[in-house]
Amino acid sequence: MSPPQTAPGPDPYFPDHGDTRYGVQHYALDLDYRPLSNRLSGTARLSALTGPAALHEIALDLAPFRIHRVLVDGRTARYTHRAGKLRVRPGRALAPGTPFTVEVRYTGNPRPLNSPWGGLGWEELTDGALVASQPVGAPSWYPCNDRPADKASYRVSITTPSPYTAVVGGRLVSRTTRSSSTTWVYEQPAPTSSYLVTVSLGRYTAVPFTAPVPADGPHPPVPQTAYLPVWLLPRFSVDFARQTRMMRYFEAVFGAYPFGEYAVVVTDEELVVPVEAQGVATFGTNHVDGARTSERLIAHELAHQWFGNSVSVADWRHIWLNEGFAKYAEWLWSERSGGTTTAEHAAAAHRTLAALPEDLLLADPGKRQMFDDRLYERGGLTVHVLRGALGDDAFFRMLRDWAQHHRHSAVSTADFTAHAQRYAASPLDGLFDAWLHEASLPPLPPSTHPTTARPDRARRSREGDLP
Repeated sequence: MSPPQTAPGPDPYFPDHGDTRYGVQHYALDLDYRPLSNRLSGTARLSALTGPAALHEIALDLAPFRIHRVLVDGRTARYTHRAGKLRVRPGRALAPGTPFTVEVRYTGNPRPLNSPWGGLGWEELTDGALVASQPVGAPSWYPCNDRPADKASYRVSITTPSPYTAVVGGRLVSRTTRSSSTTWVYEQPAPTSSYLVTVSLGRYTAVPFTAPVPADGPHPPVPQTAYLPVWLLPRFSVDFARQTRMMRYFEAVFGAYPFGEYAVVVTDEELVVPVEAQGVATFGTNHVDGARTSERLIAHELAHQWFGNSVSVADWRHIWLNEGFAKYAEWLWSERSGGTTTAEHAAAAHRTLAALPEDLLLADPGKRQMFDDRLYERGGLTVHVLRGALGDDAFFRMLRDWAQHHRHSAVSTADFTAHAQRYAASPLDGLFDAWLHEASLPPLPPSTHPTTARPDRARRSREGDLP
């Protein structure tokens, strides 16, 4: 058993979440959910490892559920549960580097946790439920060490009335129906941050995507499935028609898809924004109109599987590493599919930012501004300016190596700037200081300005990147 991933201290934006004194390596969640009463019963078993110091208390993040039992290594343990913290005291201190298990049995009515951005976590829908936890909503439905750097594998079993489909990130290993209930069991072996675990429940039809390219390509086709209300199928078949080609293109520029499968859920309700999770993206009915209006969001959420989910932030100061690269992936796909070029997108983003207040530090935006639209746009711009500084060959090698070398790990802005410098012929300190660590908007370098030349749509079609 390898040592847990630990951060040097609490997350500066959310110091009350997570515990750096230990690391979880596996979660086994056995859940029963009744949609009509919004009642959740659960047993969570965490397999973990202590850090370099003896552990006298195990602090877990958990909303105010009723606790029925807490065990440490199979023995009843004392605990307190208040203010979102379940503090468990084992019978005796756990020695440094010691594996241990914590088991928590709990029940209650899950509800979103309050935050500056609205409710986070488990959300009851008109007919079903979904989980949208970014950044700190995971404790709304299961006990966890809620910090993005503490990544673990998961096994999630959920029992629900049989008319409902349960979707969880990972591989569906079994589905068993008894009487009027069905138990769905999913396994996600890849290390996963707590906020990236999701559940979607609804009356869905499962639709497999058909791969448009031969199976003997550079990577085996990624299994992709959509879950949606049957009435949305005609519109969905237009809006998501290019997702398999998008997957192939992103594998070409980012490297092999980092997980075993990819699922898309479309709820039977409108959502303000799509929901990001590991191996799953959830959209609302408003994102499916039969005209590909939201295709940039499809690209954005897919790109997060590399940037944000596989390569995760060490703490929330570095969120631009998630959103800036996903934004740039939107621009890359737009250009590749015959739309607006990356240079044109960059110029438009720069004009937009120039008209807005310049008080955001990309490398440390602060809790209040971590989801500001300017972070997304300036993040995409920073990636584009770096591309201009490196040149395409070095830039795309850098990008693939970043995604592959840090696969399933947690990173910081300093990790990225050090990585990028290895692909540059001259120092990048000035570029990174201006774009990451200063609030004022730098001018867009001339080499990144849009030109009148457009991508050769016919050539790309022959290459198989367009329908």
